[in-house]
Amino acid sequence: MSAFKKIVIANRGEIALRILRACQTMGIRTVAVHSTVDRNLKHVGMADESVCIGPAPAGESYLNVPAIVSAMELTDAEAVHPGYGFLAENADFAERIEESGFTFIGPRAETIHLMGDKVSAINAMRKAGVPCVPGSNGPLDTDERRTRRMAEEIGYPVLIKAAAGGGGRGMRVVHNPFDLVKSIELTREEARAGFGDATVYMEKYLQNPRHVEVQVLADSHGNAVHLGERDCSMQRRHQKVIEEAPAPGITPEQREKIGRICTEACKRIGYLGAGTFEFLFEDGEFYFIEMNTRIQVEHPVTEMITGIDLIQAQILVAAGERLPFRQEDIIVRGHAVECRINAEDPNTFIPQPGTIEAFHAPGGPGVRVDSHIYDSYTIPPNYDSMIGKLICHGETREHAMARMRVALNELVLTGIKTNIPLHLRLLDDSGFKTGGTNIHYLEKLLAKNG
Repeated sequence: MSAFKKIVIANRGEIALRILRACQTMGIRTVAVHSTVDRNLKHVGMADESVCIGPAPAGESYLNVPAIVSAMELTDAEAVHPGYGFLAENADFAERIEESGFTFIGPRAETIHLMGDKVSAINAMRKAGVPCVPGSNGPLDTDERRTRRMAEEIGYPVLIKAAAGGGGRGMRVVHNPFDLVKSIELTREEARAGFGDATVYMEKYLQNPRHVEVQVLADSHGNAVHLGERDCSMQRRHQKVIEEAPAPGITPEQREKIGRICTEACKRIGYLGAGTFEFLFEDGEFYFIEMNTRIQVEHPVTEMITGIDLIQAQILVAAGERLPFRQEDIIVRGHAVECRINAEDPNTFIPQPGTIEAFHAPGGPGVRVDSHIYDSYTIPPNYDSMIGKLICHGETREHAMARMRVALNELVLTGIKTNIPLHLRLLDDSGFKTGGTNIHYLEKLLAKNG
């Protein structure tokens, strides 16, 4: 099957523009669906066609499945690329797209459903030989005695997690047996209210882990490859701030081993498309926590060190084509760092919607800017505060960070507050410069410095 002739881009902002560029490079026509407040987005003006699918609230536009399907029918599109966020990991959306005779550029609906439930995902990964955090290996029931015994066997502290949770929500750490039952009850209620599913499970709470993830690609012909790992440990409230690839301190042997495990797991579950295995990494061991069945915000650092266009690869395999490369063809070269640029106060982290007065993107060798903003663009208050990503590649980690420092200082963005001062501060932080900081490092650094 050849690549598609027309694709609907069911997203907004920088990722929508990123998808449009890939489509244009491949000679594929594009349809931009957008909300009323997003009619002036860069990709909307550049797309071959555009369709307004609703008002500003995401629930009435970017999450409006009937409107998106109608736009596909209206424009005679063949496929939809969901980007990340919104409907990207919605199994019901993927199923609706397929039932309507279109192609969802991503995994099959049953795979999204399998990996979207944390309990089923962990069980599937255990069967596939992927190392997991010691835990309950399933939902917790109402047998308090058995639950207490299980917690003792796992060893305190333990983590109670909502099976339908995500993004850092639906989790509670329990440090002693006295708080166990109450914590489970509270997490169940939060899960029921927040996700419509009260299922919770238990796992060992790793105290100082790093967040290391492995990028994979798989086609419908039984082929799967990994493209190395990324370190995403620099986080605030479980939201990534800086990502880099490869992860500092991971040896080629460790990379090859965990990569092989992930690709074999892809083959076992019949995975299709781009995906990311997320791990906690502590004391030289990987522990699976979840799989993201979509393209990641931080995918550019992997592209920079491998030279592979992940969006194009997604489109090709969704069209039924074989991966155009084998594992031995993928070579990691140099180091890449990504800073997420957010429209927010760098001290309070409160979002700062408003109008950009002036914008100048930095340049030079190894510098990449993924952003949809431009002079006089007005950032709406309705969506995520991320307005771009600055990615720098170098021969070494130190070289990449030096380029990032220069690029951040060159970047001009006036009219709103951004988190650029935080990035500059982190680049000069001794812990980050050394590399290998854990997922709690940034929170502690911010708390220490007020």
